[in-house]
Amino acid sequence: MEFKLKFIVLILGLVFTGLTAGLCFTWSNAVTPGIGRLDNLSFLKAFQAMNRAIINGKFMIVFFGPVLLLFLNTYLFKGNNTSFLLFLIAAILFFIGIGLVTIFGNVPLNEILDKSNLEALSKVELQELRDKFEQPWNRLHTIRTLSSFISFVFLIIGMLYSK
Repeated sequence: MEFKLKFIVLILGLVFTGLTAGLCFTWSNAVTPGIGRLDNLSFLKAFQAMNRAIINGKFMIVFFGPVLLLFLNTYLFKGNNTSFLLFLIAAILFFIGIGLVTIFGNVPLNEILDKSNLEALSKVELQELRDKFEQPWNRLHTIRTLSSFISFVFLIIGMLYSK
């Protein structure tokens, strides 16, 4: 029973962390550079629409599930010093780099954008909003991308050392 639980938690943690890393990588390498080429109104509208669409149950489970799964995984492997340490690093990195950065960084920026009536803003106001949003959001997202990728790598290495 304990082996099954350890295996299920480890696999779910790996899959969800890998999916999050893939999402962050794709967003960083295709989505934001692509919409970054749009004019201010189109960029802000596109980002606003994507932010609204991504908030759904499947996303929330995959994106925030590892926060719980990785710490549970760490606990389940407490008897294996190498795996425990690698899993603990992955859990802390994911918690800070995805969980806290998202909640205290990206979400407040998303909320500013979401509350904006873009069609009512002047060209100057659109530029100001974009300046306030785009670069800070992208910097924070780079942290999320690196954190999720490194967490995923530590999980894979920890799995190789697990028994």
